[in-house]
Amino acid sequence: MNLHEYQAKQLFARYGIPVLNGGVATSPQEAYSIAKELGGKVVVKAQVLTSGRGRSGGIRLVHSAEEARLSAEHMLGMSIAGLVIHKVIIEPIADITQELYLSVVNDRSARLPVIMASATGGTLLHKVPEKVIREHLDPDLGLHDFQVRQLANGIHLPRHLWAAFTRIAHALSRCFFENDCTLAEINPLALMGDGQLVALDGSITVDDNALFRQPELFERRDWLAEHPLEIRAREAGLSYIRLDGDIGCMVNGAGLAMTSMDIIKHVAARFGFEHCGAANFLDLGGGARADQVAAGLRVILADPKVKAVLVNIFGGITRGDEVARGLLSVAMLSNQQIPIICRLVGTNAEAGRNLILDAKLPHVSLATTLIEATERAVLAAGGLTHGDSR
Repeated sequence: MNLHEYQAKQLFARYGIPVLNGGVATSPQEAYSIAKELGGKVVVKAQVLTSGRGRSGGIRLVHSAEEARLSAEHMLGMSIAGLVIHKVIIEPIADITQELYLSVVNDRSARLPVIMASATGGTLLHKVPEKVIREHLDPDLGLHDFQVRQLANGIHLPRHLWAAFTRIAHALSRCFFENDCTLAEINPLALMGDGQLVALDGSITVDDNALFRQPELFERRDWLAEHPLEIRAREAGLSYIRLDGDIGCMVNGAGLAMTSMDIIKHVAARFGFEHCGAANFLDLGGGARADQVAAGLRVILADPKVKAVLVNIFGGITRGDEVARGLLSVAMLSNQQIPIICRLVGTNAEAGRNLILDAKLPHVSLATTLIEATERAVLAAGGLTHGDSR
């Protein structure tokens, strides 16, 4: 579960991390009132759970309360990456002398949390990953002072800022652990003109599996801010994450889903489709019935980016005939002729394949192996057939 920037900052403030004074507006008039109280020279920031707000017109510097009202009027109701803006933050314009970066995140390769810092923050951070200093944390012992000193020294932070940086680093670490976060990020952590360190932006991601321990955070979940397709999938009981590619994936089992996405990238690179990839992660789980399969396919086909669908089922509890019935119930009625390539093996796979063959739908086909199915899906997404060469 992702928190909005204003929600992350409220959590930061509770742990003693300095943030700017400001307010949240849901109407242009509220934005006007908050901006007037702050003196007029403010930044108006859209609250939407995606990146790239600045490039999409979701962040504006204004110099009067009336300009803040007009900016809020423009932003509220606008969509960024398919997500509608319902709230904006109004904050005073910051006097920034340097932007730093500080975060705590799970390092899956090390199976430990890691705290990271960089002397470069904001949008420039991703251009200099080699300048990010890392210290792994023991979940039982937390962050040590010597680790904070390693970070401060590694990013060449002036010595007179070490005390404030240490307080913020410890507070962010506590915030991470006590709220079952998978990410607690300050980007940027700004050095202000008055010499103070302030969290100008924040990101918090809470582990969905731990929300039963975080009822207060769960109540803050903004269902309207999540993508409609992810909401539809959740209502159908499906594990679905929307991605940036153009090949829809329907798989049973998280490991098989990850493998399928990796093979899509590998095959796409081999064919020269550098920007081709998975459009989603969708795990049917074990024992999916035909209605769940149909619901999953409807979600995939509702994504306008999808140009082909790869169905990769290795049936154990999941039955191939149930999968086929679910697919065909949607494919027969849908006006969309998006290619659907199926690889069915395991329980009742032959029965499922026969159902698909008997249906004789031109846009639904079978493949024997995962590689063959992936090749055909990648070529179909690129507007080619399996017999075409590049």
